[in-house]
Amino acid sequence: MSFLDGTLTTIALCWRIERRDGVTIGLTDHDRDLVINGLVHCAAPGMTPSAIKRNDGLEADTMDIAGALTSAAITDGDLLAGRWDGARVALFAVDWTDADAAQVPLGEGTIGAVETDRGAFTAELRGASAALERPVVEATSPECRAELGDARCRVAMAGRRRMVRVTGIVEQVVTVDAVEPSDNAYGAGLLRWIGGANSGLESAIARSAGATVTLRSAPALTVAAGDRVELIEGCDKSLATCAARFANAVNFRGEPYLPGIDLLTRYPGA
Repeated sequence: MSFLDGTLTTIALCWRIERRDGVTIGLTDHDRDLVINGLVHCAAPGMTPSAIKRNDGLEADTMDIAGALTSAAITDGDLLAGRWDGARVALFAVDWTDADAAQVPLGEGTIGAVETDRGAFTAELRGASAALERPVVEATSPECRAELGDARCRVAMAGRRRMVRVTGIVEQVVTVDAVEPSDNAYGAGLLRWIGGANSGLESAIARSAGATVTLRSAPALTVAAGDRVELIEGCDKSLATCAARFANAVNFRGEPYLPGIDLLTRYPGA
């Protein structure tokens, strides 16, 4: 690249960040905004990457990105709420005099751990090879390892999702304007925030009863009456529930009758 070899540097670092909810932003450490491939990369001079190391080994490649919470697109509240968790990031260098002409990719991956401190943040960027750290085979378990409605479970989710509105909330207990179709139907399920300050976030449901759902943790941001949410039925992953409630025992992905580690602690005559 000619702009990398010149006597006068014109290099600018850029980040393209795609959140899981589809929101995409561009940032650059240049002192003015750059338009690259139709996306405005806003000037964020406080954004700096750690040392970039590229290799052909199998160890997981990670990199930290530090920056100031000066962009309206990245706020302290959104980071703490988890909106940026798992977002896809591409880091590249461009010639700021002609940003669309040439780009040098420097790294890509997903955002891992995020820390904030006194108006600044540090985000871990996990590269593609970090996936090699995951187990390659499943461990046996008495509970089902599939997720309700996925390709292995095969339970049809049509009719098991409902759009409702919040009528009240006390700590982790949310009251909605509709009654559940069956006892504890949304227990171990999900509540997706469609409107309000929490829009785009998800909350795990511990249990439900009538027109109330109890969340496993309090919502990250303020909830107002009238906020629209989607309730998704859950499953406690037991064989009994799979057979009785969903009539889906044939697709159960667990080993409820396999002897466990407690078998080793038994003694003759026990």
